[in-house]
Amino acid sequence: MGEVSTIGVDIAKSVFQVHGVDADGTVVIRRRVGRAKVLEFFSKLRPCLVGMEACATAHHWARELKKFGHDARLMPPTYVKAYLKRGKNDAADAAAICEAVTRPSMRFVPIKSVEQQSTLMLHRTRDLLIRQRTQLINALRAHLAELGLVAAKGREGLRQLVTVVTECGDERLPSNARFACQAIVGQLHAVQRAFVATGAVQCGFCTPGLVVATAALLARERQPSDDDIREALSGNLCRCTGYGRIFEAVRIAAAELRA
Repeated sequence: MGEVSTIGVDIAKSVFQVHGVDADGTVVIRRRVGRAKVLEFFSKLRPCLVGMEACATAHHWARELKKFGHDARLMPPTYVKAYLKRGKNDAADAAAICEAVTRPSMRFVPIKSVEQQSTLMLHRTRDLLIRQRTQLINALRAHLAELGLVAAKGREGLRQLVTVVTECGDERLPSNARFACQAIVGQLHAVQRAFVATGAVQCGFCTPGLVVATAALLARERQPSDDDIREALSGNLCRCTGYGRIFEAVRIAAAELRA
């Protein structure tokens, strides 16, 4: 039995499956490793080829294994599936990964740096905010339309509907309906509510970035100055203008969060 030269790792939330072979293809490692013990396990091995599927957390583990001198490589899961010889389970998946990583024709996924993944998080957060805001606004409009309360499209119409919900003196909205709609409006972050209230909501391209940047600013600075706001929002390119309302929205959100 020779020394391990290639390892396939099936990544999981808690327990990883490891399958290792030597230069002749003989299995020398087949074991389960707890998440907390993964780095300790690989730190004791001589540098070798390590294959993993490009799934959640794979880029993190690949970066960590490279620190120990291992040649970590990521592969698309669909490309690994062809090397699965028996029923799908952790051990079989790890064996398939171990074989797939040695194939000359295999296409590998570049390992992303921390900076690259951080940038992707900004884009994904922006997309998430867009979807959440759209769902909340559509639900609010649909509920109020059932009672004959309809407003024009756009930020001005939305502001009118939010005013109907938040002003208890408006008798057109029954108490139960007001309670339900207030719950929807309440789901909006303080920053989002401030942007809607002041009419600072602009196009779908720039507003999510402005909201994310504002939330980050208020998380580290509870009472920002105009210079702080200007610096925090400077990275958002927008041609919609209306920055006066945006500054006002940031100030309102800051005051609400301090209260």
